[in-house]
Amino acid sequence: METESKSTAKARFTVQALVEAAVMVALATVLSVIVLYRLPQGGSVTPASMVPLLVLAMRRGVRVGLSAGAVYGFIQFLIEPYVVHWAQVMLDYPVAFGLLGLAGLFRRWPYLGVVAGVAGRLVAHVLSGVVFFASFAPAGTNVWVYSLVYNGSYLVPEMALSLVVVLMLGLGTRGQLLRRVG
Repeated sequence: METESKSTAKARFTVQALVEAAVMVALATVLSVIVLYRLPQGGSVTPASMVPLLVLAMRRGVRVGLSAGAVYGFIQFLIEPYVVHWAQVMLDYPVAFGLLGLAGLFRRWPYLGVVAGVAGRLVAHVLSGVVFFASFAPAGTNVWVYSLVYNGSYLVPEMALSLVVVLMLGLGTRGQLLRRVG
């Protein structure tokens, strides 16, 4: 039984999984370029650009989701870098987007998967905001509250859009997009 679980975990990085990850990262990148609303110190609302990565994680599992999200984070850094410190770059790009892969923990409950993935991303951005962007907080404001409100102001609408799109993907025969693979 132990051998089966090890071989199953290794099998998740098949050629099909890698190709699907590449397509989903590309689709997420294209959607991320279409900005509906941009905040001054970074962060934006897009037409559900996280959905391809969330769906990938739910279809292929956490390992593939974390890996694809981290790759997507590096691509986002190349497209629109915002650098204060190397640790901030890691938190705001590969770690934050990699945490979208947490959606793979909730493969049977896609809406919970969306919330978990976006919540993981929010945690990374809030931590980055507290450590590296506290100077932007108005005087007398708790930096944790400021960072949570700032990052939530674009991630909550993004999550709502993602939930609507995942709901639409789950309806009818098209719901096969959300079925588990591997």
